[in-house]
Amino acid sequence: MLCPSVDHYPSEDEKLRASKLSRRRGGNCPNSLEVLQQLVEVSQSDLSLGLMTVLPKRQSHSTAFIRDSLGPSVDCDNCVYREDTSEPASCYVIQSQQTGSRTIVNYNGLSEMTFEEFKTCVGQTELENCWFHFEGRIPDTTLKCLQFLRRTQPSVQISVELEKPGRAGLDKLAAEADLVFYAKGWAQACGYKSMEECLRSQSRVTPKAKYLFCTWGEDGAALLTRSDSTCISVPALKIADSEVVDTIGAGDTFIAGIFFGLLCHYDEWEWARKLRFANELAGRKVVQEGFQGLGQVMTRQMR
Repeated sequence: MLCPSVDHYPSEDEKLRASKLSRRRGGNCPNSLEVLQQLVEVSQSDLSLGLMTVLPKRQSHSTAFIRDSLGPSVDCDNCVYREDTSEPASCYVIQSQQTGSRTIVNYNGLSEMTFEEFKTCVGQTELENCWFHFEGRIPDTTLKCLQFLRRTQPSVQISVELEKPGRAGLDKLAAEADLVFYAKGWAQACGYKSMEECLRSQSRVTPKAKYLFCTWGEDGAALLTRSDSTCISVPALKIADSEVVDTIGAGDTFIAGIFFGLLCHYDEWEWARKLRFANELAGRKVVQEGFQGLGQVMTRQMR
């Protein structure tokens, strides 16, 4: 992912010099893994992390960059490597200093993971006490993957993120999940006016979900617990003398925080604390560039 910062968004055929340029690894699930591995490392938790996706050939510079960015604690051996290409999926994010907005252009020359490839990857994975998290994309293939896990591995836990509005079939993915994350953009596109409205409505069409989450930008985040239909919310974190500088990956960071609370502090932290932790983690992410150092920043909150 290339992220140039410009004074203003260029008009058509305008030549414009960027004030700075950064290169990052993108991807919703890899972003969450990068943050989660920091939290695991700082807390010295016993949690194994792995990525299951499509990458360029093993020996390419791009693949090395991706693996290095995730850190040694994230296992990438069960990824599918496309040996006929050396370029990953790419994303160009133009950030306007004038308005604070961002314009994103995606390109992916890698063919997507097939259902058969997913089954092969699952067969190579240690599935005891295993959790699978899916980004809500390629709904038809992803639904087959979820149904395969439900049919053959009933003990695994499944979560799904619904982010992109207008992507048909995401509701079917949510209906198969134990835990669902809803983004503000998706919720608003469905006509919901608030986090609680979204969660209470979705709880009626997600029969397997134990917990539903919704993030709402400046309004914070909310959680609905199915067992007692309780909905709690927390406001967005406001840090004195800080301003929002980078919202890319804020939702992925929130998800990492929830997983940390759920998988590493299930019994010690009540759900209100898990939600506050994830919300603060996301709040601290948006006032810095990238994800580096978030684990260290959250050390006190882990005690």
